[in-house]
Amino acid sequence: MGWNRTPGSERERNRSFEATLARTTEDLATEMDRMGVDHWRASIGNNHTKSNGLPLHNANPDDPGFVLRWSNDGEEFAVACDASPRLRDNLRTVYKWIHETRMRGNRPVETGDSEFAAARLPPGDADEDVVVAGPATNKPAHEVLGVDVYASQSEVIDAYHDRVKEAHPDHGGSERELMRVRDAKEQMLGGDR
Repeated sequence: MGWNRTPGSERERNRSFEATLARTTEDLATEMDRMGVDHWRASIGNNHTKSNGLPLHNANPDDPGFVLRWSNDGEEFAVACDASPRLRDNLRTVYKWIHETRMRGNRPVETGDSEFAAARLPPGDADEDVVVAGPATNKPAHEVLGVDVYASQSEVIDAYHDRVKEAHPDHGGSERELMRVRDAKEQMLGGDR
């Protein structure tokens, strides 16, 4: 709920995933077991599913979107994909993201947050001041970027490029800081550029 759907006209068939739906569901279940999460569940556009929510081998819902939710150590996570007109390709995209993200955790790199921080959901407590895309920040967008509140589009873009270099995890920043910089740019530019 609350997320815009990928427009149907932009969906293209993805031939880079040459695996069956059954194989992909097996691969995803294996990944979730390897992660050792407390609980996980998948969702598709109909009830043609296994008990864990993964689609049966012949599932063909009208809505090909796929959502994977899990909880671990009291935190809730979710990832979703509906970019392809085929359920299998959307599920395969989620599987590949989960696998690649889990594999990052095997690298001898220390970060300020877990590799799955991007998939963390906000707490359900209505009293919490949380933004879905990242942690809450009281800093106005122009301050995050270090520009005047009335900065021109080119000033905002230039400042954004400078701040991204500083905020990027590869350069000593964090995913949270990078998300704040991206959100600030979108706010300053009206979200349509």
